Amino acid sequence: MENPNDRKGAIKKLKLLTFNSKSNVDTFRAKLDEGFKSVFLPNGVECNECKYGNVVCDVLAPEIYASNRVMLYIHGGSYVGGSRDAYRGFCSSLATKCYCRVVLPEFRLPPDFPYPAANEDIQSVFKSLFTEEQIACSLNAEKGSKNMLPEFIIACDSSAAAIACSLIFNLRDRYRTCIKKIIMFSPWLDVSRSSKIISAKKMSDEVINSDILRKSSSLYTYESNTNSPYISPLLAEKDVLENFPPVFIQMGEKEILLDGAKEFKRKLEETGCKCQLDVWTDMMFMFQMADEYLHQSHLALDKVGKIVTSDCDCGTAIQIENKPKLERGLRFEA
Repeated sequence: MENPNDRKGAIKKLKLLTFNSKSNVDTFRAKLDEGFKSVFLPNGVECNECKYGNVVCDVLAPEIYASNRVMLYIHGGSYVGGSRDAYRGFCSSLATKCYCRVVLPEFRLPPDFPYPAANEDIQSVFKSLFTEEQIACSLNAEKGSKNMLPEFIIACDSSAAAIACSLIFNLRDRYRTCIKKIIMFSPWLDVSRSSKIISAKKMSDEVINSDILRKSSSLYTYESNTNSPYISPLLAEKDVLENFPPVFIQMGEKEILLDGAKEFKRKLEETGCKCQLDVWTDMMFMFQMADEYLHQSHLALDKVGKIVTSDCDCGTAIQIENKPKLERGLRFEA
C-alpha cells in the first residue's frame, strides 16, 4: 500500500478524472479506466450486471444492507469519460459505508452521444428501478414489514451533478418523495459562459482548471445550452428548485468549485430546501477517490455513510422498529 499521506500521488491520480484541451477522448477514457479500475471489490461486495430501462448497470451489494434502500450513482469523468470499470471500486466502498445496494449505470457519453442522451438514460434507469423497488417493498409489506416505500439516494460527482439535478427537475412529486438524499462530490454546477470559473483565463487548483471545464462542456452540448439549469443547475430559478430533496455536498477546501457550491446551498435554503456543505481542510477535487494516498478519503466516506444511515434529513429520529430490515448480501436479487 502506498503512503496514505502521499499528496503528490493523490493529485497525479485525480488528474486522470479531468479532460483538457491536450487530451484525446479515447486516450482519456482508457487512462481513466486503467487508473481507477479495481481488480478486487472491498469488503465482500457482490457485483451483478442488470438492465434498467435498457441501460446496462452494475448492482453492487454489500454483505449487509437495508432491504428498502438503494443508491443510484451517476458517475463523473468530465462528461466524456467514466465507466462502470472506473467507478466500481469507489461505489463498492459507498455500498459498504451506506448499508445499501448501489446501482451504477453505463450511460451514453459525448461526443458520440451529446446532451441530452445521458439525461435520458439516467431518467430511464431511475423510473425502471423505482418500479422494481416499489413492487419489492409492497411484497415485503404483505409479509408484515413496515417499510412499504423504497428509500432512494441519488449520488453523483463532478460533471454528473448536472445530470442528477436534471433528473430531479423532471420528476413528479410521487418520485421525489422517495428520494431521501442527494449526495454530490465536487459538483460542477455552472459551466455557462457567465461563470467566473469558465470566463477566467487562468483559474485553477491542484487538479482542475477553467480550461478543463470549457473543453469538456463544449463536447457535451452547444454553448447556447449552457445557461439552462439542466446543464448549469446553479442558474435554476426558485420555482425550479422548489421541493428539491435534501442535499449533502462534500468537497475539498482547495477547489475552485467551492464558491459555486456555497451559492447553490444558499439558493436551495432560500427556497426552503435543506443543503449541507461539508468542506474538508486542505483537500482537493475528488479527494475521496484517492484512498490509497489520503487517509482523509476513508474518513470522508465514513461521514457520508453516517449521513445516509442516520436519517439526518428528518426533523426527529424515527423509531428503531421503523428502520429498514437488514438482509445478508447472499440473498440479494437484482
